[in-house]
Amino acid sequence: MKVALFITCLTDTFYPRTGIAVVKVLEKLGCEVAFPEAQTCCGQPMWNNGHHHEARELAKRMAEVFEPYDHVVTPSGSCAAMIRDYYGEMFEDEPAWRKRATALSDKTFEFVEFLVNVLDVDLRKHGVKWDGQATYHYSCHLRGIGITDEAVRVMKQIEGLEYKPLEKAEQCCGFGGTFAMKYPQISGTMVRDKVSCIKATQAPTVISNDAGCTMNISGSCRREKVDVNFKSLAEIIAEGMGLM
Repeated sequence: MKVALFITCLTDTFYPRTGIAVVKVLEKLGCEVAFPEAQTCCGQPMWNNGHHHEARELAKRMAEVFEPYDHVVTPSGSCAAMIRDYYGEMFEDEPAWRKRATALSDKTFEFVEFLVNVLDVDLRKHGVKWDGQATYHYSCHLRGIGITDEAVRVMKQIEGLEYKPLEKAEQCCGFGGTFAMKYPQISGTMVRDKVSCIKATQAPTVISNDAGCTMNISGSCRREKVDVNFKSLAEIIAEGMGLM
């Protein structure tokens, strides 16, 4: 199975270890993983702020770059949602591009979603072991693409990992791309509430699979002096497989 990694801007810039973990885990599970170096931003910041022409140009590039691959996997529910929810809509008046953009939408998956719903992985069969307590941030865009309890089910397949449920799990962390900049007081209140919920779990590790949420929540944790470690589930699995 030929899989291409769509790393995303934030993961590439701030959390490259997650990208490395995704590649190592997929290869361990038998996938042939490629990293198309011509990939760029998916266009989400432009689309969300009304710069639709610029977003369409980036979407065309994405469709071309990832065309040769069976599947596209990304460690971001947010960017997966951008491609799946909006790429078809972008090209309503350009049927040829709409077809190519929709083809990309149909084969794009968030990493954990890909493990569960495409590869049908059971980590217990791979002897994955990671000792420690961890809670989990369920991001809004994961809900947007229909992901529900996949990450929790995967965590429960990892020997030694004690999952500590997070109160108000379905509440946004307040990031929301430019929402945090346009409405800093509301955003700040929301993320401080999220930090309080994290603190209440007493888990030393927070699993967060969206880089934007991770940046927002981890920054607030530092300011509120809540000493926790952030990891993606890809990193946990890779460590549990002895790959990192």
